[in-house]
Amino acid sequence: MLGKIAGLFTTPHQQEFNGMPSGVVQVPVFVYPQQIAFYLDDQSTHKHIITLYNPYDFTIRFRVLCTAPNKYTVVDPEGAIRSHNCIDIVVRHNAVSPTNCNITDKFRIQMRNYTTRQVIGKQDVPATLLPGKPIVIATSTNDPEEFQKLPKATASVQQQFGLVRDQRAVPGRIQTPNYIVVTAALICIGALLLPTQGEKESRIPVYLHLTINLKLIFAYVLGLVTMALLRPA
Repeated sequence: MLGKIAGLFTTPHQQEFNGMPSGVVQVPVFVYPQQIAFYLDDQSTHKHIITLYNPYDFTIRFRVLCTAPNKYTVVDPEGAIRSHNCIDIVVRHNAVSPTNCNITDKFRIQMRNYTTRQVIGKQDVPATLLPGKPIVIATSTNDPEEFQKLPKATASVQQQFGLVRDQRAVPGRIQTPNYIVVTAALICIGALLLPTQGEKESRIPVYLHLTINLKLIFAYVLGLVTMALLRPA
């Protein structure tokens, strides 16, 4: 999920240099999450990750600012994000105490022109330290809505909507072979039984004598049709 869109496009005539917009341009900034919640009694929430997205065709710089920098540690608060990439920023709360509960600070994510370092967009992410632990909402196993199994479509419905029936083998059902494939196999077998050219002791007319190459072709075709007949359905 992307964060709120911050900023507006302010220049109707936008110029680009190597894909980077020049001039006074404000681009939307995409950040997730949109807000951060730390909990006093849950140590696992004292560290969060903010993801910055760059959906543009150019590289941009970023900088993370804060209204209370003495309370937080931000790993790599400045850097660059390549085109069509994202980066994770680790934020840790260093002042977890009851006196800081229910106080909302803000992180400001600035996007800058990679060349001029001019600010081209910004987005604020609120951060609040809350007392106690996060409330876990238990999901009820008793679903008030009852879901039932759908009936199978009848043959007439399948034919009406052009549905293809499953052609796999069914126990107790005899599948008839493809007559075209069987005929092709018989023709190949008959051709292989004919004499080869050069055989003199044969009562079969000479014009029915086949060359070796032609018999190799019939043997290859016979292998294909045999695989088609013997393959599992």
